[in-house]
Amino acid sequence: MDSTTIDIAYNEQEWEAVLDQLENRFQKRPDVTSIIFLIGHRTLGQFETKIKKEVKQDFMHIGVCTLLSEANYYKFVGKDEDGWPHYEYNNNLPKLNHKEQEQLLKKMIIEYFKNL
Repeated sequence: MDSTTIDIAYNEQEWEAVLDQLENRFQKRPDVTSIIFLIGHRTLGQFETKIKKEVKQDFMHIGVCTLLSEANYYKFVGKDEDGWPHYEYNNNLPKLNHKEQEQLLKKMIIEYFKNL
């Protein structure tokens, strides 16, 4: 794969298996957004029960960066003094439309749960 193409295909059966696993754990079938939030929350490692809206958005950003860093769209550059991870965007990869982004996120979510 060169820097102008990226494989965004994912296996629908593996995706459904991830959804089933999370539904069994949380008693509710999640959507992509919920899973990204969960990954961001887990990545940060702060397990507060009451979370402000701004922090939820930050968790979402961390979740997206965590997932897309595995596809080289972001590079982890370190944590700040408060323990928050920081990433740099890789401008060398092609821009993805909304559908392509969602497909790539699903693929990376599958990989994330395989590696747990």
